[in-house]
Amino acid sequence: MIKKILKISLIVLLILLAIVVSYVLYLVFSYSRIEDNQALVPKAGATESEVHTGTVYTAVTQNFGFGAYTPDFTFFMDGGTQSWANSKESVNSCIEQAADEIKSHDPDFVLMQEVDFDSTRSYHIDEKAKFESAFPGYDSVFAVNFHSAFLCYPFNQPHGFANSGIMTLSDVKIASATRRSLEISKSFSKFIDLDRCYSVSRIPVENGKELVLYNIHASAYGGSDEIRTSQMNQLFSDMLSEYEKGNYCVCGGDFNHDFTGDSTLVLGGDLMAEFGWAQPFPEDLLPKGISRCIDYDDPQLIATCRNCDVPYGPDCQTFVLDGFLVSDNVTVKSVKNIDTGFSYSDHSPVVLRFELQP
Repeated sequence: MIKKILKISLIVLLILLAIVVSYVLYLVFSYSRIEDNQALVPKAGATESEVHTGTVYTAVTQNFGFGAYTPDFTFFMDGGTQSWANSKESVNSCIEQAADEIKSHDPDFVLMQEVDFDSTRSYHIDEKAKFESAFPGYDSVFAVNFHSAFLCYPFNQPHGFANSGIMTLSDVKIASATRRSLEISKSFSKFIDLDRCYSVSRIPVENGKELVLYNIHASAYGGSDEIRTSQMNQLFSDMLSEYEKGNYCVCGGDFNHDFTGDSTLVLGGDLMAEFGWAQPFPEDLLPKGISRCIDYDDPQLIATCRNCDVPYGPDCQTFVLDGFLVSDNVTVKSVKNIDTGFSYSDHSPVVLRFELQP
């Protein structure tokens, strides 16, 4: 009897081991990275053919959080419990709220991150198509930065398949666009991190130069000091090269750094905690000619991101992770972090008004 029990136990153990090994092999062999310098094809919608010097333009950056992050939502990778959005209806509501908020700022350019399509976590809703429909008079560029195999964790609600990216909208025609791959972790954590990248969209200027729009979503999970430094150095070098050619550079996005360098402390107060991924923005790496837009209109610092280990409220840690960089030939007229109460995303938009110098 004992031998029979041991034999059955061994068979069960071997079956479980085979399942685990098969799943690991599935992850390994289905994993791939998108090549660097991938050409992106802009989807037409804009009618204006060029931007002008001396004209004030508005840009909005917004991490959409794949339509999941209502104020009550907590995310398993932040220490919360949920993996999927609450429902299809909730995702659609978040899309509508985000589009309405962004439109209220009358933007010329929109830089969005975490926009899903055909993903388990967002009920396979094509968020990309919905935002394109919400902004019909804009060109759009989309760069995929998340294309995972089926992730079986957390076991109570597997994250499943994920397809997501960064989206750039422009009410002036985008002449060309490129996807630049960023260095990411080479350890097992690469299977849960995004295929990090930034997109580069080129818009003609009346003086023969180009407005070069950068849309970035830098590493958080699975990152390291070396990877963060590599990613920022690549972006800064790219922007500096364009600036030295006489082009105008505007970069917006989710930098996954403490963008002001002290927002975790300023906004944290008694809640101050250590977040290894929210390292101070590497101001010392910024080359001459490129600067952060942190001279905010509002003297009181407004958070652009919340940690999602608990629902949004008094016990929730907040940060400034999102913002803009510009080259010195771009004059910043104003910059605002918008308080949305994190009603439709774990991030809030940042609005930049700027003009290109003659």
